[in-house]
Amino acid sequence: MNIDSFDRLVGEFSRLPSVGKKTAQRYAYFLLTMPDADVQNFADAMLQAKKNIHYCKVCANFTDKEICDICSKPNKEPIICVVKEPKDVSALEKVREFNGSYHVLHGVINPLEGKGPNDINLMSLLDRVNKENIKEVIVATNPDVEGEATAIYIANLLKPLGVKVTRLAQGVAMGSELEFTDPVTLSRAIQSRREM
Repeated sequence: MNIDSFDRLVGEFSRLPSVGKKTAQRYAYFLLTMPDADVQNFADAMLQAKKNIHYCKVCANFTDKEICDICSKPNKEPIICVVKEPKDVSALEKVREFNGSYHVLHGVINPLEGKGPNDINLMSLLDRVNKENIKEVIVATNPDVEGEATAIYIANLLKPLGVKVTRLAQGVAMGSELEFTDPVTLSRAIQSRREM
């Protein structure tokens, strides 16, 4: 089809992660066959989510409240698990092995992309460690080059504070993403974490 509005719709769907041109075209064709009310509901859901969801003021995970449900939980252990993105929190929560808090970096150190320590949510982690009397920080960034570099940087920042810094144990394959790791592997990785 050579219709401007269709091409624009395909282009917008193509911006989604893991959506190529053919998948974007399938989404566009499907959307065109939906009843107007369903299309309106879909658009409203996207706009409402974008309007109402923001970062938790404590851990920077997504929430629709001032403080997310995980940070609001009573009787947590004095442990913070540091992750790259909010989707990693979801992956770890499915395992039900961790009873601490999270800290979302919203990225990792990546000099090739021009991302340094000041470009991720790192300084608030230092504040939390001091204010919340944290005993251990688990660095659960992805086991790739950027994730490892970020983990080492965090360990070097926190060790002088006397905080135990651990890393998820091997079992999470190098170059993989936590989001796609099965729950059993994630559970073993949390249980077998090691000090850095």
